[in-house]
Amino acid sequence: MNEQFYDAIVIGAGHAGIEAALALCKTGLKTLVISVTVDNVGYMACNPSIGGTGKGHLVRELDALGGFMGIAADACATQIRMLNSSKGLAVRSLRAQEDKYRYHAFTKAALEQSDGLTMRQDEAKNIMRRGNDFAVECVTGSIYVCRAVVVAAGVYMDSTIICGKTVQNKGPVCFCRSDYLAGSLRSLGFGLRRFKTGTPARLAGKTINFSKLEVQAGDVVPYTFSALTKTQPKNTTVCYLGYTNERTHEIIRAALPDSPRKAGLITGTGARYCPSIEDKIVRFADKPRHTFFLEPEGAGTDEWYIQGISTSLPPSVQREMYRSIEGLENVSVVRDAYAIEYECIDARELYPSLMSKRVAGLFFAGQVNGTSGYEEAAAQGLIAGINAAAYVSGRSPLILDRTDSYIGVMLDDLVTVGSDEPYRMLTGRAECRLSFRQDNADLRLTELAEPYGLVDAKRKRLLKKKKSEIARAEKLLKTPLAERDVARLFETVGEPSPRAMTAEEALKRPYVTLEAFDAVFDTFRGVLPAAKLEVYASVRYDSYLKRQDAELKEKSRLENMKLPADCDYSSIDGLRNEAKEKLNAARPLSIGQASRVPGVTPADVWVLINKLRNGN
Repeated sequence: MNEQFYDAIVIGAGHAGIEAALALCKTGLKTLVISVTVDNVGYMACNPSIGGTGKGHLVRELDALGGFMGIAADACATQIRMLNSSKGLAVRSLRAQEDKYRYHAFTKAALEQSDGLTMRQDEAKNIMRRGNDFAVECVTGSIYVCRAVVVAAGVYMDSTIICGKTVQNKGPVCFCRSDYLAGSLRSLGFGLRRFKTGTPARLAGKTINFSKLEVQAGDVVPYTFSALTKTQPKNTTVCYLGYTNERTHEIIRAALPDSPRKAGLITGTGARYCPSIEDKIVRFADKPRHTFFLEPEGAGTDEWYIQGISTSLPPSVQREMYRSIEGLENVSVVRDAYAIEYECIDARELYPSLMSKRVAGLFFAGQVNGTSGYEEAAAQGLIAGINAAAYVSGRSPLILDRTDSYIGVMLDDLVTVGSDEPYRMLTGRAECRLSFRQDNADLRLTELAEPYGLVDAKRKRLLKKKKSEIARAEKLLKTPLAERDVARLFETVGEPSPRAMTAEEALKRPYVTLEAFDAVFDTFRGVLPAAKLEVYASVRYDSYLKRQDAELKEKSRLENMKLPADCDYSSIDGLRNEAKEKLNAARPLSIGQASRVPGVTPADVWVLINKLRNGN
């Protein structure tokens, strides 16, 4: 009497769960989403932003595959900036401040309005195999039967919030946690690990002296996260930059003996790339100050997020610490910073499709796989949703490769190497990062997703038009330029005037930007901006891309090169500090083994290869 039937069930309604559920619905499957509370749908429990270095690339790739995060991020953005705009196109990455409460409402509405999707506020207690089906039992006694399950439990499994000496059995933002699911996974044979993350305090804006802080305004950039967004998001808010000082550090150092880590209240492994302020003070003792950013939480609140000062120190210490900072002398703390520990699986238990090797039809996505960040979670959710639908329909899964996307790099890292700390996407993890630009995500990935039913007619038309425009722009590259106009172009960029040349030859010159070229020549007038940028990038990166391809072939040949067993990696110039630490601990015997050590990037591997080549 209590059983209900669905094609697929998604456990969790965070960023991974949203993408998985919407992907399943798009393929026509009857889908149930179970969440401990529907008030946490798409909730930004940590920073109120989407994108950033590496992460912005993930969102663009997710959008190219038919995902939803890019659409939501554009719709709810309050400030948008292009990071690394002074650097090469490959490392430029979009980042947007979001109205977190509008984002929650927007994503919840998307689930509510999706045909074939049902939301249920309940707690999944037990996942049971029943022949070729699953039965998901909830604490209310309800049982839901389906063909495939996507576990997107985030940081909710057996989670505890730690602030000073106070430990509470709760999920993020004091939402209810999942008390039973971890035990169910253990009964299925999964080995779980305990990871830690955290979030800074939220401060009352009316108590902040913004005049003492540096304004961080948004950019006017003709760029969006989603190819489907027609209107450029407007900058309606600003952020602020500030610094800690020696007094702040003294307060933190004095409180270290009373920290939860010292008291043994925190045992989980924390994120290397998002350390607490107390970890920063210890690890970078020579630094007189650390940067932080104040970011608005949304239009309907006066709370401000203080990025860069995560902590789990006692509330009394937090108050003193924040008030030692210029601009925050009289600040009121609305919500204390805290650490959160939770159970997650070892992603090496999964195939690249994100299906369990242990239980067919059971998929995992998001922070339950040991990752950190909204964007990493959403990308996994989309892939898990696509492949859960493929599993139900008996189709082959969508497998992304390291050579076609950042998502492919992330999945390969997780299921092949695993991670002994919360995983974060970094551009340095990708061997082919010169090819993984934001602007060409659709060219790389949209057609791969089309057979799975996630690419609608509008997206197909946009891609077809872009390809046609690229072909037109490529022909225009051969346009000869008048010598007098060439002289005028090179005068504007401060370079000696060369002979007459084609548009392609001019754009290959190091100081000739696309903007400078367009200011002098109308060669590309009327060409779609995205197509023009793609052609410019292919011309500008041509020699580098050829070198990258050659290096990949060489790396394959050198995969089995032997490394000295007694090598002192700390003495090798060019290796990052993290790589030195990891390699000295792992003692790999070959380049191949070194490349699979967690924390060692492709750039580090090439440092080792060059060392062996040079024989020093």
